[in-house]
Amino acid sequence: MPYYIRKLKKKKENPLPLFDKAGIKIKKKPDLVAKLDKVFSRYIRLRDCMPNGYFRCISCGQIKPYEQADCGHYINRQHMITRYHEMNCNAQCRKCNRFMEGNMQGYRQGLVTKYGEQKVLMLESMKGKTCKYDDFELIELTKYYKALGDKLSKEKGL
Repeated sequence: MPYYIRKLKKKKENPLPLFDKAGIKIKKKPDLVAKLDKVFSRYIRLRDCMPNGYFRCISCGQIKPYEQADCGHYINRQHMITRYHEMNCNAQCRKCNRFMEGNMQGYRQGLVTKYGEQKVLMLESMKGKTCKYDDFELIELTKYYKALGDKLSKEKGL
């Protein structure tokens, strides 16, 4: 009878974090984008929140508590040129943002009421253009929107 040796599978090694010459951990672009998304979303929700802790959904107009706010994007987040554009992002209730796919008709009407038809058309014209952020820009935008969010949080008591 032949004797077979079973080979053991090698464990996958997790790559070590990357460090630059000064010993500072290098962050990868997806991590930087995710952090900026979180900070920017908080800022938008705080910006659109009233001092009493409630906000008005840009799509349906319902008034709900701050905790139920999402940062809704008129033009999809996949378009980097408008992903962090303050006019493109507004507080939206979870129902409209998550379950009604953004309620785009109501969203557009809300944008026209808030900013005017010309600015909405200008925003829509940006959709086809490309934009790439450097790591430095992502880091600086994160710092900027974190500071703005902290200031608004303190002012509104949230």
